[in-house]
Parts: sequence; structure tokens; C-alpha cells
Amino acid sequence: MQPTMPSRFTLRQLEYLVAVGSCGSVARAAEQVNVSPPSISAAIAQLEQEFGLPLFVRRHAQGLSLTQGGRQLVEQAHVVLAEAARLNDLANDITGKVRGPLNVGCLLTFAQVVLPRLRRGFSDRYPEVEFNQTELDQSAILDGLRNATIDVALSYDLNLPADLRFLPLSNLPPYAIFPAAHPLASHPQVGLAELAPYPMVLLDLPLSSEYFLSLFEAARVRPRIAERTRDMAVMLGLVGQGFGYSIANIRPWADRAPDGQPLCHVPISAPARAMRLGLLLPEDAHLSRTVDAFVQHCCAAWNGDAASG
Repeated sequence: MQPTMPSRFTLRQLEYLVAVGSCGSVARAAEQVNVSPPSISAAIAQLEQEFGLPLFVRRHAQGLSLTQGGRQLVEQAHVVLAEAARLNDLANDITGKVRGPLNVGCLLTFAQVVLPRLRRGFSDRYPEVEFNQTELDQSAILDGLRNATIDVALSYDLNLPADLRFLPLSNLPPYAIFPAAHPLASHPQVGLAELAPYPMVLLDLPLSSEYFLSLFEAARVRPRIAERTRDMAVMLGLVGQGFGYSIANIRPWADRAPDGQPLCHVPISAPARAMRLGLLLPEDAHLSRTVDAFVQHCCAAWNGDAASG
């Protein structure tokens, strides 16, 4: 009797399979798990060769859709990844240590301000944790939590579905960002009706843009949108160069755009609705020792004002 050959696939490849199955796109899956699209494509090709069947139907301009066999394998991959995570949790419980992989998602509109400092403190305290971070928009964060490519995420309370749990950390009221020469830049605060006549640079990300526009709708005025961008740094650069003002909820450390132009940050007066920043988790998830340690670290950081600026 010949010995059984070991399987020639890895848990990482299964993680990529699950991500593509959820996203329906190699590019979006690559963004979600923070690797290059060629790495994702190579992993899928290797899995198809190993299993001896096609996992996806590739349609031009329509992304990827799972074959019947691919759908079954994705379902089993979820089980395998969950069981592998439980092995790590069991080892942590036995040893009393916090270690192993931790996959953290963060809303890209504030990741550069919040995440590095949080990660530094957490990694210093728990050096055996393999910390993997991914910056995503809100829709991709929800997908990542549901398909278990993300363990926990830092985000806003934007249109949250019932199958996710939100742990609030901080209330962040909106403020306007102006170039230094803007007529409203020196005001102690500004109303939405005052902003409406001026050109606006809209940070046009899923759900985030809906929130910004809802502020004007609630005030019964319409903004004059002159520019749209999905990149926070580009938005700050456009504002710094005088193409318009913008709105945000979390303030960067420096009062300058990426190209060095000075910026002014002015609070938006009530009744503009504040955004709540917090942690997102699957509603029915059992928190591993590692995830729980990160949750407690975030709560302590905000209570101690370690992540504010």
C-alpha cells in the first residue's frame, strides 16, 4: 500500500480562494487580503491544478463566478480555516499566551492617522502576534468580516448590517477642511448653509460619501460638488491647492496637505450628526484570546486618549 501523498496546498491559498469567492474579483480580493493580484491568480491556478477541476468561470468585464464545484470547495475552505484558527486559540488557552495571526481591517479614510499608533502599542505588548493590516472601504470591510479574511475591523457605524457587532470607541463630529486663504478658514465654527455656496471636494467612498451628503440633506441645503476623489491624500491636496473645501471626521496630525500646503480645520456647528468610530466584529463570533487582546487594547487606548490627536 503506497503512502498517502500530502496535500499540496496551504491555508493561505484557501484564504485567497475564500476572498475571491466572496468578492468575485481578483483585484478586489487582493486589496482585501493585502497581496498582489498575481499572487491571488497564482494561488487559484495552483488550487485548480491540485483539485483537478475549475473553481471559477471567468467572464470578460464581469469578474469571476464560482462553479458548482468551486462553491462546494469554498464552503469547505471556510470550515478548514475556522478549525485551523481554533487550533491556534487552543494553544493560546493552554499556554496562556497571546500569539498567532491577527487580521485587522481599517477604514482607509482614517487608517493613516489611527492604525500605526495602535499597532505599535499592541505589537510592543504582544510581540508573538503576527499582525496583518488591510486598509479598505466600508463595503470591503463588511465582506472581509463575513468571509473571515478579517478578524476585527476599525470603522464607523455606517449602515451596519444585523450580522455584525459594533463596539463604539469614540464620537467624532464632522469638521470642514479649508485652504488657508478660504473666506471661512478663520471662523471658530461653520454651518452647513455657509458651506453650501462654496465648491466642495467630496471624498467619494462607498457609504462615507453618503454620510457627508446626508449632513447637507438634514440641513436642507445642497452642496456644490466641484471635485470627487476616492483618495484621502488627493482630497487634502486638492483642498490645499484651493479647489474647494472638504469634510472629514478625524483630523490628521499635521495641518498640511501632502504637498506642504497649509490647511485649516474648522468644526461644523450643530446639529450636524457625529460619526461613531469603533470596532466591528461578527455578531456571533467567539473572540479568540488574540482578538480579545486587541479589542481590550483599543478600548484602553481611547480611554487613555492614546489614539486621539
